[in-house]
Amino acid sequence: MSRVDRRVQKSQEAIKNAFIELMTEKSFDHITIKDISDRANVGRRTIYDHYMDKFDLLDKLIEEHINQLRILCESASELNFVEGNLIWFEYFERNHSFFSTMLTSKGAPAFRSHFLEFVIQELEGEVDVTEGKNQGLSKDLILKFFGAAIVEIVEVWFNNGLSESTQVVAEQVGLLLDRNL
Repeated sequence: MSRVDRRVQKSQEAIKNAFIELMTEKSFDHITIKDISDRANVGRRTIYDHYMDKFDLLDKLIEEHINQLRILCESASELNFVEGNLIWFEYFERNHSFFSTMLTSKGAPAFRSHFLEFVIQELEGEVDVTEGKNQGLSKDLILKFFGAAIVEIVEVWFNNGLSESTQVVAEQVGLLLDRNL
């Protein structure tokens, strides 16, 4: 990697981190590009070199993390839900500031809908309504039910509404999925 690439990467990381920090302090609507450039210690032009506006920055940040979760899902496709959930929750922990900001900030409802859509896509291949315990049920209803449940559990977990450890939450959500899908 060249020195220019490293500088660009360093600037982008500073911009993303500044943006996440600012979202913990104030609502998305009140964050300006100037706020981000001041916090990241980069010029406004540098931000506009990478992002059209703060909406584009938010979308790209969300997309980046959803894509990482998708890659984790692909690598865990042979695992059961318990093992797969542990991988997810470990990723959530490693990226705690992003996810906690996205799930607790009033300014980030976009993340919740992207995350829900992603969870439903990932569950789709696991739901069988042609035979077994879910035979005859609506696939769409099952997907929305478990998708909403997973997103809610992750949200509550980030808001410290669960006293169980990360490992226990991941395992128990995995067991519930294994039993019901």
